Amino acid sequence: AKMENHTRISEFMLVGFKSHPGSQVLLSVLFCTMYIVTVVGNICMILTIRMEPTLHSPMYFFLENLSALDICYSSVITPRAALAFLLGRRSISYAACASQMFFFSLFGTTEAFFLAVMAFDRFTAICNPLLYQVIMSRRLCVLMVVGSYLSGCINCTIQTGFTFSLSFCGHGEINHFFCEVAAVIHTSCSNTLVNELVMLAVCGPIIVGTALVVFVSYGYIIITIIQMPSAESRHKAFSTCSSHMVTICLFFGTVFSMYAQPGAASSPSKSNILSIFYTVVIPMLNPFIYTLRNREVKESLKKQLKRKGFFK
Repeated sequence: AKMENHTRISEFMLVGFKSHPGSQVLLSVLFCTMYIVTVVGNICMILTIRMEPTLHSPMYFFLENLSALDICYSSVITPRAALAFLLGRRSISYAACASQMFFFSLFGTTEAFFLAVMAFDRFTAICNPLLYQVIMSRRLCVLMVVGSYLSGCINCTIQTGFTFSLSFCGHGEINHFFCEVAAVIHTSCSNTLVNELVMLAVCGPIIVGTALVVFVSYGYIIITIIQMPSAESRHKAFSTCSSHMVTICLFFGTVFSMYAQPGAASSPSKSNILSIFYTVVIPMLNPFIYTLRNREVKESLKKQLKRKGFFK
């Protein structure tokens, strides 16, 4: 019975950013503001795409799904973290920690697959324009979105299952502001070698595979754009891709610097700051990147606002 007592703890303490007591309110305000901007920005994106018939194409279908995903992704982490900073309540129950990890892992993995799917969509549009309508059928688009979520589901089930099969004892302090996989594994008093290998075996191919699809697609896209005869067609092709390129560089850049280098989990403060980037900042920036860089979305947005009487 004593051993059982030793291995089961009922809650964890999230101690990320605790060392800066003066900045807690500032962090809370920052997280709150970013969360509100994320939700409002992404909802506007979804509504604009929904209401504008000219945007009913595969590219915007994926964009609409990305916006919905970003709202979910940010909702798993940001509101809770903002409250924890504000009220100083840093404890999280065992079940809440497991479910937070599950959903964070689900939406994070799905986002990587979405970005790969969107890269494939742009590749088809620019490198095979004549076959675009045939290849990117409504059925394939829906299958790709469902497939992305299913892949996310498989990954998060494996990760969460393996992580929470470990024993946790002592104070259960997680050096992070949410239940991030590596940080939780770090807290365990079991031997975590198998877990770390599983994490590498599952996450590695996902990160590398999706990044490869993205970079190979963009390699072909850039070559195709360079070979285009007129400056106008080059500009048009580039403008449809540049926003996606920005998102990709931000997302994969932070994910690679988080997970693809040895000792990433051993530097908690660096890991905390990088995590803010891909859990809070990128979901907030996505709608802006796509709106500001995209003429069609800007024009549709203006049209919608005019219709509602905001513009004369």
